[in-house]
Amino acid sequence: MNPDQREILFWHPLADNRIQCDLCPHYCSLKEGQRGVCYVRGNTNGQMQLHTYGRSSGFCIDPIEKKPLNHYLPGTPVLSFGTAGCNLTCKFCQNWDISKARNMDHLCNAATPEQLAITAKKHACRAIAFTYNDPVIFFEYAEDVAAACKATNMKSIAVTAGYISDAARARFFSSFDAVNIDLKAFTDHFYRHICGAKLTTVLDTLIYLKHETTVWFEITTLLIPEKNDSDAEIEALSRWISKNLGQNVPLHFSAFHPDWKMQDIPKTPLTTLLRARDIALKNGVRYVYIGNAHHPQASSTFCHNCKALLIERDGYQLGHWNIHDGRCGQCNTLTPGYFENTPGNWGPKRQLVKINSR
Repeated sequence: MNPDQREILFWHPLADNRIQCDLCPHYCSLKEGQRGVCYVRGNTNGQMQLHTYGRSSGFCIDPIEKKPLNHYLPGTPVLSFGTAGCNLTCKFCQNWDISKARNMDHLCNAATPEQLAITAKKHACRAIAFTYNDPVIFFEYAEDVAAACKATNMKSIAVTAGYISDAARARFFSSFDAVNIDLKAFTDHFYRHICGAKLTTVLDTLIYLKHETTVWFEITTLLIPEKNDSDAEIEALSRWISKNLGQNVPLHFSAFHPDWKMQDIPKTPLTTLLRARDIALKNGVRYVYIGNAHHPQASSTFCHNCKALLIERDGYQLGHWNIHDGRCGQCNTLTPGYFENTPGNWGPKRQLVKINSR
């Protein structure tokens, strides 16, 4: 699709030649030539324009566990890509060179939705993942790529902070087969002062996904020392998940490393991740994993009923496989997710991909 012909959604005109973006809860009011918080949506001649349609910072084939998704087609390869910009202003952003990019020349790669789907199929990928920066802000491009995926029997995965308006939420998530929601913390103070956002919006997104869709989703929380890693906060977060989303939504605790505007904070110790995992398990979350740290047991999947090892993981490498038709090979208990009878064999490889945009 020609991006100049693509209708840009979720905005309306205001007085004095301004327009308002209705895509996310910032509701940016924009004068002519002005861009929103995300920097990629702006007012051009009184119309909303998406400046990153069809452009990317690069394409790469990753293991699906890197998204992270542990209960969705384990071991399979996914074609990952992002654009530029973000509608959050996280001071700890670990993809800041992409999400904070203000030079659109940074987006040196181009691809139509159809080219992306064809390339993913050519490389035997099972899905395309919208990642590196948040697909909410390139809504229209993401929607068109997801449609091209569906036409070629390819799955679509969104890695997102879930910071989206009530008006746009249903249409956005209707495009995807699987989602990872980045739950940054469990206090509004953290969201307001470190991310420039509101916790309640993200919780609304999680409740919507659970109760209004059939989309498979998992949750990731990056634990930052002395910012969101207290026992009390992890207790509250895991209790809320168990109560409002149920026990079967996988939860990933990921390790922080110093970056962007938080380079004075040390990396997250492995002991913190394991402590958080224990707290979440105690509060009823059945599948709790750690990321950005090496610990095979805390990265593997176990049956919640008989505790048998179902999927062994050492980093992104899969080993022992004991799950058949989605059930434990030992006690036949159903394990929630989307599993095939044999694991994918992509392993930890990372493969850069070039797309001929002609």
